[in-house]
Amino acid sequence: MRRSQSSQPGRSRHQPRRQTAQDIYGLQAKLADPTACPSCGAIYRAGRWSWGSAPVEAERVECPACRRIADKYPAGILSIRGEFAAAHRAEIESRLRHVEERDRREHPLKRIMAIEPDAEGGLLVTTTEGKLARSLGSALRRAFHGELEQPRPDDQGPVRVHWTRS
Repeated sequence: MRRSQSSQPGRSRHQPRRQTAQDIYGLQAKLADPTACPSCGAIYRAGRWSWGSAPVEAERVECPACRRIADKYPAGILSIRGEFAAAHRAEIESRLRHVEERDRREHPLKRIMAIEPDAEGGLLVTTTEGKLARSLGSALRRAFHGELEQPRPDDQGPVRVHWTRS
């Protein structure tokens, strides 16, 4: 008996994936090889975005991360709360930037869009990829302990992660 190649249970490999709100920033068609993002300089080659230099004749298409930043439509949101966050804001921001820099070297689409104070005295971090929000939350928990909540995402909006330390 042959098994389905699908990564989702109950779905055969021939059924299309359900369209989600976040898919509007994914590629709708394969790009020419190479293609360069005029905003950040990322290069699309062999089916993935990476850093490098593009030939002069490369097509110019804005990458999904730059489109999200321009539209102010994050794929991930990390909320940071608690007395510790208020007292150690510089350390927390430094840790977040370090993790972003490390991830961005290999994955140009993983970026922090903004780190802003929220109405409750904490911080709100928006990211261009949901996985980056999760990585940032995990990095805070490893470095500073505290409570990390990563609710199961719905398919209709950004991944939400909550880190708290009193």
